[in-house]
Parts: sequence; structure tokens; C-alpha cells
Amino acid sequence: MVKLTAELIEQAAQYTNAVRDRELDLRGYKIPVLENLGATLDQFDTIDLSDNEIRKLDGFPLLKRLKTLLMNNNRICRIGETLEQSLPDLKELILTSNNIQELGDLDPLASVKSLSLLSLLRNPVTNKKHYRLYVINKIPQIRVLDFQKVKMKERQEAEKMFKGKRGAQLAKDIAKQTKTFTPGAALQTEMKTGPSAADVEAIKNAIANATSLAEVERLKGLLQSGHIPGRELRSGIAFNLHLYKNTLTTNDGKVMNSLVKERELCVLLVLAVICKIDAVDDCSS
Repeated sequence: MVKLTAELIEQAAQYTNAVRDRELDLRGYKIPVLENLGATLDQFDTIDLSDNEIRKLDGFPLLKRLKTLLMNNNRICRIGETLEQSLPDLKELILTSNNIQELGDLDPLASVKSLSLLSLLRNPVTNKKHYRLYVINKIPQIRVLDFQKVKMKERQEAEKMFKGKRGAQLAKDIAKQTKTFTPGAALQTEMKTGPSAADVEAIKNAIANATSLAEVERLKGLLQSGHIPGRELRSGIAFNLHLYKNTLTTNDGKVMNSLVKERELCVLLVLAVICKIDAVDDCSS
């Protein structure tokens, strides 16, 4: 892991991106904690911190200029309570492929009044009941959630669901939060019981029966979010094993078809994810 220092910030790539915003590229350094961002001198519209090891979205100085924050592929499980004070003009927040578990963990975003685009794809929280309506209710100005435009019908449903005392109680009941996380606390890994024999067999079947790279990506997404794809198989959603045809042209112009198995590729791509099922990040201190 690499500490986020002023020197690293100064040496990182800086450029004008496709939408003509000044962007700072801090991708892929395996940074564990957000710190020393005052060294940016508030000169950037976008900061890309994707593909790091960050566990809490916190530690920002006052950055009035920052509009877009890219945090996909980290380990974020908590959001700081004072985000709106540090990033008063934050409009777009990408948290795809993180580890946010509970609806209540999203509550700090309610105070970020400028936030209009939010992605929480591939976070366990997206599987919670009423997830989308809960977020729309908490962040009423949101326009795009998980890269889908928020429709007027959804706004009306959210308002109706969480209206009045009964709605407030419902919001309170479903807004469970993870245990308190202490900034700077040592990272912990909790060893939990691995998948059952039935789940292991189901995973093997899902890998063996994957039909395309798109399905491989789907399997990876399910496993990363803590879901066993084979459970869907047992529920009746079947994968069809088949062989792909590659069309090859020989020197004499004749076309020949070769049958190519993708099972080996599926195994290689998903194996690393399966090996991580036993080790689950613990958000508590």
C-alpha cells in the first residue's frame, strides 16, 4: 500500500479531461486512507481515486472546486458525516464496486445538497428492499442513480412511502447502520464461515456453464457483492453450456469453423473472486 502524500499528489498525472475539467489521476496506488489532499490546492474539478484500498470516504479538506469524485473499486464501507462541509459543490459521486452494506450508511449523503449523480452499483446495499426509493427520498435532488435517470413516478412513490409518521418510522426501521468505524484504526479482516458444500457446488456449476464473457462479468459482480450465483441456479435460472464457433479464414480463402470452449477462461477469471469469499472486510473498529 502507498501512503497518499503531498509528493505523490504532485507527481500524479494532471490533465484536462474530455469534458474540459481539470482532473487529478490517483488511480491504482493501493492508497488505504484519504489524507494530505490539501496539497491539491483546490485546483481540480475531478479527482480519480479508483482502484485503491480506501475504506472510509472521509478526510477531505475544504475543496470548493471539486465537482466529480471517482471512487470505484475501493473497499468503502462508511461515508464521513461532514462530507458536505468539505465538498460543498460535489455533483457526481461514483462509488461503484465498494462494500457499503446498509441503507443507513448512505444517510451522510443527504446533506450534500449539490449531489445530482450517484452510482452504488456492485455494493451490497443495492440488494436491500426499497433501496432505490430510500435513496431518492434521502437525496431528493438526485437526477441519476446507478446510471438510470430518476423518474417522476419514482419520486412520487418515494414521497408516498416515507411520508408522515408511519413513513418516518419505516425509514428508521430499514436504515440500519454498520458498527462505528474509527478513522485511522487498523484494518481488520474477519474470517467468516466459508460457503456451504451446496454453494461451492453451485459456484462450480455456474463457472462450468457460463456461456460468454458477459456472464463471466456477471458472475464476478455477484460474487464481489457477496451473492452465490448458484443459488439462482437452484431457483430455476439456468445457464446453457455451449461451444462458440470462431470463424477462421485459411490462405486459400476457405472458411473453417473451430469450436472454442470458454469454460477454462471462466474458471481463470472467477477463481480469484471465489478465493476471497472466506475473507470478508470488517467495517467495525
